[in-house]
Amino acid sequence: MKLIDRVNDSIAYIRSKTASNPSIAVILGSGLGEYADNLEEKVAIPYEDIPHFPTLSVEGHKGQLVFGKIHGKEVVCMQGRLHFYEGKGMHAATYAVRVFTKLGVKILFTTNATGGLNENFKPGDLMIIKDHINFMGDNPLIGENEADFGDRFPDMTNLYDPELIKIAEKTAEEIGINIQKGVFIGYSGPNFETPAEIKLFRFFGADNVGMSTIPETIVAKHGKMRVLSISAITNMAAGILEQPLNHEEVLEMGEKMKPVFKKLVDGIIEKI
Repeated sequence: MKLIDRVNDSIAYIRSKTASNPSIAVILGSGLGEYADNLEEKVAIPYEDIPHFPTLSVEGHKGQLVFGKIHGKEVVCMQGRLHFYEGKGMHAATYAVRVFTKLGVKILFTTNATGGLNENFKPGDLMIIKDHINFMGDNPLIGENEADFGDRFPDMTNLYDPELIKIAEKTAEEIGINIQKGVFIGYSGPNFETPAEIKLFRFFGADNVGMSTIPETIVAKHGKMRVLSISAITNMAAGILEQPLNHEEVLEMGEKMKPVFKKLVDGIIEKI
């Protein structure tokens, strides 16, 4: 079955559950999923109920689409994303974004939990992604190109939308959040990076590292969506501090960051 046919099957099921026509999709990263609980007129659809939709295996990710409204705007939130390291491939990891494209979503707003590489950062900081380095060893556009979704060779200039970045910076300033801006590098995982790899990533010019976001962003750009991505710096990467890393630490810091994250996302969506 062609990708467009699978996506149409998924959309038909979604349309049977909600009449929402979201223009904004928000992907909620590790420990940040509860933001979707703030939507008005919520309709939650578990991934496992949607035809062809990949399911998840990572703690801290509920696994459902939540449709609703924020500031009167129709939004869909992903409570949990499929990661490349779960072994289902890049096409599965980006399937939701393909669905969003055909649902009519114009803006993809992604969030993630990341390790800080820049020594001026600290756990608890938020960072706007201004560009990325794909070090994941794969690309979601490899394979046959289906013209229903985009061009064979999409341009990646201004991958992260400059106007949306300005809105995010202005919003952060207005609500008193000191927000960072930098280059994100994607790593396949699921193990955390080695100190030697972190040294290499810093040499490349990366400011933070994580195991998601890049595949979704590439596919969104392929589908001519505008993208804004904000990282939560939940820990410093291996070798920056003399302490081991663990996923529980990521979830714990994500929990602490919820209030400031919610405030920032609310402010940005209100202005988009």
